[in-house]
Amino acid sequence: MLDILRSIVQEVNSATDLRSAMEIVVERVQKALGSSACAIYQLSASHRHFVLRAARGLNQESVGKVRLKLSEGLVGLVGTRAEPLNLDEASLHPNFQYFPETGEEKFHSFLGVPVIHHRNVLGVLIVQDKEAHQFDEQTESFLVTLASQLAVVLAHANATGAMRLIQQTGKKRHVTFEGGAGAPGVAVGEVVVIYPLADLDAVPDKHIENIEDELAFLVKAVRKVKRDIRAVSIKLSSNLGVEERALFDVYMKILDDTALTGEVVALIKQGQWAQGALRNVIETHVKAFNLMDDPYLRERASDIRDLGRRILSYLQETQREKREFPEHTILIGEELTPADLGAVPKGRLAGLVTLRGSRNSHIAILARAMEVPTVVGIDIPYKQMDGIQLIVDGYQGKVFPNPPPELRQHFDAVIREEKAMERGLEALADLPAETLDKHRTPLRVNTGLLSDVARSLERGAEGVGLYRTEVPFMMTDRFPSEKQQREFYREQLEAFAPYPVTMRTLDVGGDKELPYFPIKEENPFLGWRGIRITLDHPEIFLVQVRAMLEASAGLDNLRIMLPMISNVTEVEEALHHIHQAYYEVREEGFDVIMPPVGVMVEVPAAVYQARELAQRVDFLSVGSNDLTQYLLAVDRNNSNVADLYHAFHPAVLKALRSVVNHAHLENKTVSICGELAGDPAGAILLMAMGYDELSMSASNILRVKAAIRSITMKRAKELLEEVLQIDSADVIQTCLNQALAEIGLETIDTRIH
Repeated sequence: MLDILRSIVQEVNSATDLRSAMEIVVERVQKALGSSACAIYQLSASHRHFVLRAARGLNQESVGKVRLKLSEGLVGLVGTRAEPLNLDEASLHPNFQYFPETGEEKFHSFLGVPVIHHRNVLGVLIVQDKEAHQFDEQTESFLVTLASQLAVVLAHANATGAMRLIQQTGKKRHVTFEGGAGAPGVAVGEVVVIYPLADLDAVPDKHIENIEDELAFLVKAVRKVKRDIRAVSIKLSSNLGVEERALFDVYMKILDDTALTGEVVALIKQGQWAQGALRNVIETHVKAFNLMDDPYLRERASDIRDLGRRILSYLQETQREKREFPEHTILIGEELTPADLGAVPKGRLAGLVTLRGSRNSHIAILARAMEVPTVVGIDIPYKQMDGIQLIVDGYQGKVFPNPPPELRQHFDAVIREEKAMERGLEALADLPAETLDKHRTPLRVNTGLLSDVARSLERGAEGVGLYRTEVPFMMTDRFPSEKQQREFYREQLEAFAPYPVTMRTLDVGGDKELPYFPIKEENPFLGWRGIRITLDHPEIFLVQVRAMLEASAGLDNLRIMLPMISNVTEVEEALHHIHQAYYEVREEGFDVIMPPVGVMVEVPAAVYQARELAQRVDFLSVGSNDLTQYLLAVDRNNSNVADLYHAFHPAVLKALRSVVNHAHLENKTVSICGELAGDPAGAILLMAMGYDELSMSASNILRVKAAIRSITMKRAKELLEEVLQIDSADVIQTCLNQALAEIGLETIDTRIH
């Protein structure tokens, strides 16, 4: 059954559209189970009917015509209950409904299972038999397992079909794809697909005009692969037998113009670029081998894929010219990195769309800092989207490919409203974040790019609460030298002087990778990351701290912060290295003072040792994003559990208050640099708890300032006590929304999910 399941899923994955995918399912399931009939009913776009979309064993004329209301028939019962139904005599069930056009009067037994994707029922998969019997447990388990696998495939096939319809007709259609809201705002622009090199699966479709150039690229790449194969064959000839040496001859024949290369040429002549044509041909051959019963022949699929990757690598090397970015660029990719964003010329990056991640992933946080509308965790056929027009709605987490004129006009109006609202808040830039009863809270900025500086200062940032030093590390192809780092840090320190700049030591691991320092772990968020890495590599840590200290000479506005601290031993060891670096740079002639050193409270262990940590350092800073993740056991990059991540969860609020209370017992200041600080409602609660500083994306400073200046500290504390008595995050959210509305801030979106 596992082999059958694997082969069905592979076939469905390679289907060109939703209809083909469904046809494959019913044909293969009926054959595998030996059932009299198999059918798929799909929930209609209006969510009012289940429609028969594919069938084997039923009259084909009924496909597309038979429609059942949600509560109608056995199919409707399976869909509404969202659970399997296994009957030996279907006609005796009170929900049974007969449709003569299907020809199903000869069937007695019935097994139906729901196809569910992200809690939404997409359809119902059924099998029927002429004999009156209940299907056995193995058959039911197989169908349930298959339905769970097919849910994602069918959802993606549905999206791909919608996208292909747009491209084939050339008409502007109102088609919507939904994901998660990553960064607020609306953008209209042209798509540029970002994909990893030497990855066949990631290569997008692209129509080309200059066919001769693409053919030349292919010939050159294939010639180089043949050269490599000959070289390896000669090198290993003395160690290989006749059969093994013959394998190299097979590879050479596969690459002949009459074989694989000829198929790629044919697709290029139809207008597909060389990389996309190669991908299609390799996928076709791999699929054919994977479906073979012989294990030896199935393994040959890996040989074909390897040859394809080799050709692709040379194609990409040949075609690795500087990519052109449109005036309004929308980047789309499975994952995007700071380097991808940095490659776009200044002023041209309009929006981002990623297939992975959630609102709280680091790319979304960076996008909010850069004020780039972003949609994350979206199932979208991005390979077909290079060069098309796209609207990105970062408020609702939606994208609209090739939008019709009326939709474009609507979102153009939204963009104008955004700009008008921002102009209304600009008057607050030079005013303090001070409550109506004169309680003042410094607002600092989270940053990692030099381009953030001007925007932050224009909006009244009083220094940097979090400088992400890993960002410049990600922008290079090797560890930056001490001199390079000193230049990075000096620019930030000078730009914000005399305000303090809090620099977090290198924080990689988890979802933040350096291409030249790969970390492969089963569970990276509970693994080797943050301070754990730099303490294991003091050569990295010492160079970075030295560069920070050297950069602070004459400015004296540096603060150093240690990430991912889980015990006091880590703090003591890090302090030892920092003091070592301090004495070294002093001896080398740098006139620097010992900067304040603090730790980030990001894990539950640090919450419960907040007072002990405060005794050893100068300040604490809460990283509420990771703290929320660890307290709630929710991977903030996983779109499947994104709805469980809630910064207003009662446990999170209680932990935040505990940290500030214990730090103040040691007379140490406490700041917070997570996303919660940039939410107006969250900022009011944090201020009421006693947090001394709030640090956020530059885009949120004016909104937070408006909220603080519209409330008294007395009312903020009352609100805090009210929400701490509530045991539901959603109810807390509603309570806070009402409170904001009372002070005239109902237009501000306060949701943090």
